[in-house]
Amino acid sequence: MPELPDLTVYIEALSRRIVGQPIVGIRLASPFVLRSVEPKIADVVGKKIVSMSRIGKRLVFSLEDDLFLVIHLMVSGRFQWKDEPKAKVPGRIGLLAIDVPNGTLLLTEASTKKRASLHLARGAASLEAFSRGGLEPIGASFAEFAAALRRERHTLKRAMTDPRLLSGIGNAYSDEILHRAKMSPVTRTDRLDDAAIATLHRATLEVLEEWTVRLREETGDTFPGKVTAFRPEMAVHGKYGQPCPVCGTKVQRIVYAENESNYCARCQTDGKLLADRSLSRLLKENWPKTIEELEGR
Repeated sequence: MPELPDLTVYIEALSRRIVGQPIVGIRLASPFVLRSVEPKIADVVGKKIVSMSRIGKRLVFSLEDDLFLVIHLMVSGRFQWKDEPKAKVPGRIGLLAIDVPNGTLLLTEASTKKRASLHLARGAASLEAFSRGGLEPIGASFAEFAAALRRERHTLKRAMTDPRLLSGIGNAYSDEILHRAKMSPVTRTDRLDDAAIATLHRATLEVLEEWTVRLREETGDTFPGKVTAFRPEMAVHGKYGQPCPVCGTKVQRIVYAENESNYCARCQTDGKLLADRSLSRLLKENWPKTIEELEGR
């Protein structure tokens, strides 16, 4: 799922191409992508795109006459830009096309589960319905960050990815942040002192800002074409079984539901292996407790 750095670069690339342009048409290739009934699609045709912004992981297209398009990419939704006006919508993965005079913005979703969504809204106050209330981490003070983290009693992994607490952080960058901070994903937020939260705050800002710069430089003047949560430069996310770039220990993981946490046992958990619920239940007493025991096998 695109997260804060990816969405920031999307906004910058879209702003250069469509801000100031009128919408000359919206073509729905999948009727299920539209999740609102009022305003109607016809109401935004002819309206100029004034600005681009973000609410959590949703992208907001602000239009004339206090109208808004709100798009949530979910896990597999992606944008494509075509310089060709009224370009063809891809048959299998295409969801919609937004036509402007200088090109076409396509929304695609390469998944059988069509979760990406488009909402139309009228009035700035209506945007409050799309906010989960999480703190924007970039620019947040230590006190604001600490208050958000301590609002509920969670594991660090859950807290970092909870949109009610922190905005724009998902599975990928939470793994990277916790590795940078040298913290276990299962540490409880109520067990952190101010020094630990300061370390996590610093790591959060560093990772998000570094990756925003990296993606911005990678994209340049082109449109972001490779928006993925799995990148070779990442330290632990998606790197199960590969060496940690800091200590060389093989990256471990905890699998739960449709997600997983990737971590380095030596860097983050004092060498202790975190119990994968399904595998540890299967192995029971044969489940290794430390990275040394695992490597010894």
